[in-house]
Amino acid sequence: MAEILRRLTNASSFSVLQDKLENWHRDYHMFSCDQNVNRCCELIELTAKIQGQLFNILNITAAEGGHYGGVDTLKTRFLPWLGSCFSISRPSIAEDTSLHLFQDAAEKERKMKELLLSHEIILSCLDDTKCKSATTLLATEDEILQLKADLLSTNEQLDLYKRKQDTIHDYERQIRLLKDELAYLSSEKVMLQERLVRSRSPSPLPLLSRSSSPLRSTSPTRAQLTNSSRHARLVSRFSDLYTMERLDAQSLLRRYIPDLEMVQRIIFIAVMESFQKAKLAYRQFKQQVRKTLSTSHFGPESLEDAAVDYIVRNLDLYDVLCSVNNVILAMNKNPQISFPPEVDFRLICPLIRETCRVAFAMQTLDTPLDLAYGSSGELFNNAKLSASFFLAPLVAYYVWPALVEGSTVVVKGEAVTKRGALWSRNRSRSASPARSRSLSPRFSDKRSMSPGRLTTRHL
Repeated sequence: MAEILRRLTNASSFSVLQDKLENWHRDYHMFSCDQNVNRCCELIELTAKIQGQLFNILNITAAEGGHYGGVDTLKTRFLPWLGSCFSISRPSIAEDTSLHLFQDAAEKERKMKELLLSHEIILSCLDDTKCKSATTLLATEDEILQLKADLLSTNEQLDLYKRKQDTIHDYERQIRLLKDELAYLSSEKVMLQERLVRSRSPSPLPLLSRSSSPLRSTSPTRAQLTNSSRHARLVSRFSDLYTMERLDAQSLLRRYIPDLEMVQRIIFIAVMESFQKAKLAYRQFKQQVRKTLSTSHFGPESLEDAAVDYIVRNLDLYDVLCSVNNVILAMNKNPQISFPPEVDFRLICPLIRETCRVAFAMQTLDTPLDLAYGSSGELFNNAKLSASFFLAPLVAYYVWPALVEGSTVVVKGEAVTKRGALWSRNRSRSASPARSRSLSPRFSDKRSMSPGRLTTRHL
């Protein structure tokens, strides 16, 4: 008995009961009816447990007193208390009604537990969804970072390939130059061998009179030896201008000029002006070279051939920047084309610069290459043109000029045909704004004629 009493004392059941009563009293007005009933039932259950333990102690204590131990106390105190408990007047509520109330309370408690359980399940699902979303978001961010890294690596590889390609092109150019040098040296070797053979054989030259004109050697110069290879290379480079630099310039211009026709007109005029300025620069440069070589030239070749050979060897001395500036100045005065005021024609400097270089080098050939003259409104010529859109026999405007060698077409040009091309051309000339209208190009610069006119009338 003492052990049971000690456990009951250590459990502090009455202290727990008192704390629960105080907490219930403090929160009574904040709880709902169901919550208050649950608290009351909880206290009753706790009280019943304590009473059960006390009844157990009472039984053991009475048994320790013998057969009649504690009988008087039970008769005078316990039995009257039990009798008063059972003799309490019955409540006005019927037993069936009380049973129904207990059942309803139990049902409500069960539903509340189910609601709590379902709420906990929903919260758990939400937490899982949140965790999965966070995981997915992290995975997506990782994939984006990986894709950015892959894109950066791809761009770096692309730049590396472009640099390698440029290096390969430089190597190929150097190889061509070395081949030309080799061909020139081989021809010089043959020429020296022939001279050596002639020097060993009797020569009739001493029999000639002193008054006779000196004989010149017919040995070819480097420019003559490399003429065919330079011709093929320049024609190929002219085709590259159409497929590469022209498209790049067209893409740049379309950012500022929505009219494709105006863009193509600008490019065509830029190419024509570039050839014209490059030919003028070649004539001036050649005249300077002849003047310089005239005082010291005594070789077997003529002064003209020596000048051309010097230019071929020193094409890098050509002042291409001066020609580019002259081309842009001429384009600013051209009334057929217009440009937005916020930008200028220097936007297409790469096309103009490369065209000037090609045109300058073409003048060193035995038969210089030139551009065929063309104007809007003329009849379409199948021999020198290919049509972008063939709608009528008249040319509306040119996209790219034809490359000719004398009267032979080497590379066809490109033009667009339209019905009423002459009338639309006159209307575009009257409506197209120009950068400078103070002087007409025809009178302000006599050299602004097309290369075709220069070739047929003034050269």
